[in-house]
Amino acid sequence: MRALVFDRSLRKVVDWPLPVPGRDEALVRVLMAGICNTDLEITKGYMGFRGVLGHEFVGIVERAPDAGLVGRRVVGEINCACRNCEYCRAGLPTHCPNRTVLGIQGRDGAFADYLTLPIANLHLVPETVTDEQAVFVEPLAAALEILEQMAIRPGQSIVVLGDGKLGLLVAQVLVFTACQMTLAGKHREKLALVAGKGIHTVLVEDLGEEKVDVVVECTGSPTGIGLAQALVKPRGTIVLKSTYAGRTELDLARLVIDEIDLRGSRCGPFAPALRALARRQVDVLPLISAVYDLDEGAAAMAHAERHDSVKILLKVSDA
Repeated sequence: MRALVFDRSLRKVVDWPLPVPGRDEALVRVLMAGICNTDLEITKGYMGFRGVLGHEFVGIVERAPDAGLVGRRVVGEINCACRNCEYCRAGLPTHCPNRTVLGIQGRDGAFADYLTLPIANLHLVPETVTDEQAVFVEPLAAALEILEQMAIRPGQSIVVLGDGKLGLLVAQVLVFTACQMTLAGKHREKLALVAGKGIHTVLVEDLGEEKVDVVVECTGSPTGIGLAQALVKPRGTIVLKSTYAGRTELDLARLVIDEIDLRGSRCGPFAPALRALARRQVDVLPLISAVYDLDEGAAAMAHAERHDSVKILLKVSDA
């Protein structure tokens, strides 16, 4: 099959082995996939991954132990847990030490004609949700994870840092909590994508010195944590959503002295993300900067690196 593979360099392969489903797994034909900042960071050394990139996708089940899934359009959770360890038994499969992660750790990903996932990871896509929208389920679920981890109170002051795809999704999710939220970024044209949605936007240089209760760091840059620390109030919370290959400096003394709650946040719930898309509560289509064919995968990755891009999609096959 065709695949976009990273092995110290990025290359398109036309004879990559077709994945073989394991026990209780499905073979999924990929329709469309999305390029994430994590994919870009993997090409810079993040996680030391080698293989087929990509973890945001929508596809059609070609083969599965559950015959009712065959022919159905699905999206899939990316963490494939063992289901037997203490973390899995405690309801924390995303922290399973034995897990593989689609396109990130130990499992080939979605930038290919086919992928495999456990059927327990798959979610049916409503007919009212297009392929282009469905690709956003995984990052939208990551945005919704913030609400799973903490209670956002009406009137609470929040700054979302970063006007990339994740920051724009997080802002659209948090605006429904009636908090006093500001989305801060470096690009006027990206901030304008959420204009008219009740979201206050500002350029980073115009943020001022007023401190806030919560900072959600979505910049994808190692410098983002420093800015988050400068913005958060004593006894406030910093939510870290960025992943990057490089190291960053953290002012640990400041965290202790100001009693800052530093919270990592990554994968989230798919069912609410699908509902939000089906009900048009979150608008993702304006975030799409371009759609490339899988055969143009290298060019698509290069486009995704550009500062003027938001979300780049890969068209893999037709329904």
